[in-house]
Amino acid sequence: MKRPRDVVVTGLGFCLPGDAEPVFTAGQVWDMASHGRSALVRRDIAYGAVNLTPEHFGERLPEIPEFFSRHYTDAHRFGLVSLVEACADAELDLQAEDLSEAALLVGRGGVDANVGVYLSLLNTQSDEATALDGVEMFVAAALGATPSDVAVVQAAAARSTGPCFTVTCGCSSAAVQIGNARRMIATGEVEMAAVTGVDVFDLALIQHGQQVQVGAQRAHEAMDAAAMPDLLASFDSLMRPYDRRADCINHGEGSATVILESREHALRRGAHLYGQVLATAMTRDGLDNPLATDAGGAQLVRAVRACLGDRWRIEQIPYVNGACDGGAAVTALEVNAIRELYGPDSSVLVTTQEACFGHHGSPIGCVGAALTLMMMEQGEVCPTTNCEEPADGLPFDPVPGTRTRPLDFDYALSFNYQIGGVKHAILLGSPDAM
Repeated sequence: MKRPRDVVVTGLGFCLPGDAEPVFTAGQVWDMASHGRSALVRRDIAYGAVNLTPEHFGERLPEIPEFFSRHYTDAHRFGLVSLVEACADAELDLQAEDLSEAALLVGRGGVDANVGVYLSLLNTQSDEATALDGVEMFVAAALGATPSDVAVVQAAAARSTGPCFTVTCGCSSAAVQIGNARRMIATGEVEMAAVTGVDVFDLALIQHGQQVQVGAQRAHEAMDAAAMPDLLASFDSLMRPYDRRADCINHGEGSATVILESREHALRRGAHLYGQVLATAMTRDGLDNPLATDAGGAQLVRAVRACLGDRWRIEQIPYVNGACDGGAAVTALEVNAIRELYGPDSSVLVTTQEACFGHHGSPIGCVGAALTLMMMEQGEVCPTTNCEEPADGLPFDPVPGTRTRPLDFDYALSFNYQIGGVKHAILLGSPDAM
């Protein structure tokens, strides 16, 4: 039987919240994460906003017809920008159709970007709309459908003739697409794939949701505590994964793209190799509650062991990039899974950079994999952003503070979770890891 081809990562591109302007490049993301800096802005709530200007977009994609671009949501714009940046990093020319035969795979976990598009269409009276209005609204609605929105515009920009589809399974979406890309390249279906995770959270909806929540909490305080379950934590304070003071989740928006290739294709064109995607696996807790997660972490453990198979041992993995959002359920899931995999007193390092940019849904899969590969290349582990006082009983070191930790390693794991759904693990390796 023919041996599967090695799958390497050759390009990283972003469109994420930054200090004053968005961050676009691997170097800018590394600068944020390696210093534990957070781009979360506290107004009424803490939120990570990209603040992409028309100038930012126009500089990178000047050739898109205005007839289409004026209908683009932020999800379209973010996804196109991160794709362009990843191509530039991989020394690929989108305009020269270098990605025309590549797989363009998109992960989408949210629906907020198209709420306005759908409401506009729903509230328009057909007898009051002109013919041009009708065409404009059709274009906006067709481009704004979440299952295909970003994939459609990326495919047009790349003049794509290759596979192109969207996966939507919450915060695991882009990670699952990395797995799909790896399989397609390993089996020879394609030589190259661009995987993009992109999500947008409508700030007005979040604020309105918090107002509803506050009202419910006030009612809850007047009721017997046993008569009503605990409500979600507020967004008022900063998220602090693995910290003893963790009490909230902060959302963010943005996009991240990873370019994957067969090793042979990458070497033929002299590409820089960040590392390898060695294996991926996904499972589900099997619970009948569609929003429940097994805090015991049994299925995450199963996913990790499926990644390792008979070829690798857990002792070879000194670092895990977690996906903890600061919430109690996800923290418990990771704590219990790591304890089962490594034992109660391991020296494994587990960090997350979600508090750099906010809990932004699908992009987490690409951001986590990208940062893990950069850490492996740099020989340094980024700290857990906003973790200053680690919680008691953690069976791992969360690297608190704002400085990196030196670590020479060739293998790492990256985790992602969907509420009530997919638990996903990616096994990553240095370029020469066997």
